[in-house]
Amino acid sequence: MAGLLTNWIALLRERFAPDDQFSADVQDSLVKSLYASPASLMIGAIAGGALGMVVAVHANRPAITTIAVLIFLVGALRSISAVYFQRELAQQATVKRIWGAAYELGAWSYAALLGLLAFATLVLTQQASLHILSVCLVAAYAGGIAGRNAGRVKIAIGQTCLALLPTCAGLTIAGGLGYWVLALMLFLMIFAMAEITTTTHRIVLQALQGRFEKTQLAAKFERLARFDSLTGVENRMAMQMRLRELFDRRERADTAMAVLWMDMDRFKEINDTLGHIVGDQLLCQVAERLTQAVDGRGHVARFGGDEFILICPGADREAARLIGEDVMAEFAYDFMVGGYHLAVTASTGISVAPDDGNDADELLQHADMALYQAKHQGRNRIASFDWAMKEKHNRIYELERGLRSAIANDELAVHYQPIFDIATGQISMCEALLRWTHPVMGPISPGEFIPIAESTSQIEAITAWVLDQACHTAMQWEDHVRVAVNISPALIKTEGLSGAVLTALVRSGLAARRLELEVTESIFLEDSGRTSLVLAELQRIGLRLALDDFGTGYSSLGYLRDYAFDTIKVDQSFMRDIGKNPRDQAIARSVADLARALHCETVAEGIENEEQLRYAREAGFTNVQGYMLCRPIPANQLLDIMGRKEDILARAVISIREARKRA
Repeated sequence: MAGLLTNWIALLRERFAPDDQFSADVQDSLVKSLYASPASLMIGAIAGGALGMVVAVHANRPAITTIAVLIFLVGALRSISAVYFQRELAQQATVKRIWGAAYELGAWSYAALLGLLAFATLVLTQQASLHILSVCLVAAYAGGIAGRNAGRVKIAIGQTCLALLPTCAGLTIAGGLGYWVLALMLFLMIFAMAEITTTTHRIVLQALQGRFEKTQLAAKFERLARFDSLTGVENRMAMQMRLRELFDRRERADTAMAVLWMDMDRFKEINDTLGHIVGDQLLCQVAERLTQAVDGRGHVARFGGDEFILICPGADREAARLIGEDVMAEFAYDFMVGGYHLAVTASTGISVAPDDGNDADELLQHADMALYQAKHQGRNRIASFDWAMKEKHNRIYELERGLRSAIANDELAVHYQPIFDIATGQISMCEALLRWTHPVMGPISPGEFIPIAESTSQIEAITAWVLDQACHTAMQWEDHVRVAVNISPALIKTEGLSGAVLTALVRSGLAARRLELEVTESIFLEDSGRTSLVLAELQRIGLRLALDDFGTGYSSLGYLRDYAFDTIKVDQSFMRDIGKNPRDQAIARSVADLARALHCETVAEGIENEEQLRYAREAGFTNVQGYMLCRPIPANQLLDIMGRKEDILARAVISIREARKRA
């Protein structure tokens, strides 16, 4: 009998067992469904135990009584285990395997006892009422199993077989046509319940799998939203959220927290020369080294491009500085990327709450300012924020805003500094110099506002305005006097320089030979061929070109070979100590001789005293310029000087000598 029962169970399990090759999370959910309703287990235990006791009392058979007691005990244990499972599940989300095995053992034991009770009642008693009661109990239990235990098909089928097969056997032994028909119906019920259980199981599995896939998809999108897809560290959005949360959770307003803003030096050059694939691999290695450098003291995030943010809760300025030094130490070793040994440096800006900011945005802004300062100081260094940076930033912002409306508000003016022919003492040309008087901050140095105009792309419009003013003013001078206008290196890269020059010449009527454009050697540093084209185009229309500040920066005689300059202006730094420094004297004389051989005019800048003027004349310079001779002045004052037609060089020397006598 036992062997036959085992074979039937095996056949049923093979026939109806579904594919359980699903994720561990889904399997956990199926186990949880078995314990989902402790109340139903308790109701089943009470009903089964009560009916079992009724049968036992009326049958008055020790065997039946023993079975009824066991039914009551197993039901009680199953109910208690369901309560404990729910408590453990509330404390931890994962499900231990023992809970599935425990439920399976309890379910099979309970079903087997019910089947055994029905079998014993049918075989050991002759009371039809007890037969009906026991058979109804088993049939009802088998029907309930199909739905409740659909989470584990083998448990449901096993319970159905353990409950109904002994009952069918008891009905067959009890005999009679009615009993045999009932036995057949219960036997067929096993297959029907198995089919219902399997179908329900598949529906439950599909629902759970769908929910699991949605959960996985949501988790994937959440990770994409919070983590950088390239480096794996947190992204900009997650970093900002974390920083705000840290500020919100601070117990005290004076709790320290540091932000380090790190930027790789000249990363663009790596991308441009070796390609973006190498650049991306380098970023991944940098993220790994930053995580290693932080070593649990903070959180690493990629802000964008080659910029990374380190958020370090609880770090004061000294601790932040140590973390920054650890970060810099990671860049002391080359990066091996795609077969290349890359020596990479980085700059870092630090801001620390609460001294440097009381909210997330302010702290980030100040760390960015500190980073800019580190870059400005020469890269490959750490800079900490101080409030002087903020004041400088605010000033730059105000100047940038003011520049946008300076022309329209008539705040700009062009002053002119004469350049004198050293042989005649007369004005040979005038350099146009831009002046700006801010309505609130007053006069602003060109050294301060010109770089701002270049960085904000306003230099093109301003230069066009200066050219127009200078050309119109020069039309009031004698024909032999030229006007010189400084051209920013940033303008060479634009399309509008030639057009602005032509427009100014046409509108004013000034001859092209009377306009001289002054350029510095810095325009050749990033010469991609465009510089040559632009300069050649300007010279074709008759303009003169002057090489300004010669002798400083990145001087090269190759420029004099490749470009036909009309004038060479020697920087004032060579004239400042020319009376005391033989080297300066030798350089000045050599430049004058070289220019003469190249048929170029020369200008000695920065003439401040008689001695400098004498050396400029002895060295062979053709022109001189300096505050001793004349400061930059408005156009109307310049006309007055031109009208006198006197030897200003001689008059300047006489004035100096008289001043010495009075002293």
